[in-house]
Amino acid sequence: MTLPLVLASSSPFRRMLMQNAGLEFQHRAADIDERAVEASLTATDPGEVALALAEAKAKDVAVHFPGALVIGSDQTMSLGDRIYHKARDLAEARENLLSLAGKTHQLNSGVAISKDGEIVWRHVAVARMSVRPFSETFLDYYLERVGEKALSSVGAYQLEGEGIQLFSAIEGDYFTVIGLPMLPLLEALRSLGAVNV
Repeated sequence: MTLPLVLASSSPFRRMLMQNAGLEFQHRAADIDERAVEASLTATDPGEVALALAEAKAKDVAVHFPGALVIGSDQTMSLGDRIYHKARDLAEARENLLSLAGKTHQLNSGVAISKDGEIVWRHVAVARMSVRPFSETFLDYYLERVGEKALSSVGAYQLEGEGIQLFSAIEGDYFTVIGLPMLPLLEALRSLGAVNV
């Protein structure tokens, strides 16, 4: 018998990845203040920030599911030392995208598994995203087309949609880009007895 599995997320994309992998699980959104978690950290490494957020989500939801393996995940986007957050409005999304043009930034996907409030596994995967140089005319056109959807992701882009037009190269797997590194996660779930070997 395998251990019950819970995804600590409201993300339809993360749920889809787990469903597509054939996993049986419940899901529940974590109730944490992400900025407060970030403010409490001494480390400012973007990967460690993503991991701390993933762990906080897993622990928060684990309280409601005794004995279950609870998966928390989070993603940070960074360019050098700067960590980006979701834009508050389209003007901020425009400013963020302009700062990425012609540069390569990182998506840092942290994932952690908690059982009864203890972290039993943690991992960070990194994707390197090269944004092509583009004109402000193109950027205005892009933002007009995607509208408020630009505010739903930290980079103001969705690769599965028109956001793909912003890129010249991507290094890293699809799952890391979406925000749930499935290959290391599945390996961990096998070793923890949550899925059949």
